[in-house]
Amino acid sequence: MAVARRRIDIDEGKAALASWLEAGQPPSGTAVPRPVIATAVRYSLEEVTARAPGNSVEVRVPPFGVTQCVEGPRHTRGTPPNVIECDAATWLAMVTGQLGWADAVDAGRVAASGLRADLSALLPL
Repeated sequence: MAVARRRIDIDEGKAALASWLEAGQPPSGTAVPRPVIATAVRYSLEEVTARAPGNSVEVRVPPFGVTQCVEGPRHTRGTPPNVIECDAATWLAMVTGQLGWADAVDAGRVAASGLRADLSALLPL
């Protein structure tokens, strides 16, 4: 299996995640610049793919990024059978351990469809 190609420098990605964590969440925290959020999301999507390479699950964090991960049947056309989608704040909260997978799904903050659409074993990073 091919190794996922990184577009975000690992140190830059870790720094963006740290900045997001340090800022806290509005309204009590300070606003994180959009480019920092974008880098943190893209880096963490690449990290999930590196830890669980494959093409059976598509993870979408609009408008910042999408990745395919998790070993299994390869998806090539149309809407994938296993899709996970959430906003950037929810994704980064799960990635950093501030929000659990089950809690996010139960609260309706994550849309997950398909038998393989469960990242609880991979999160937090």
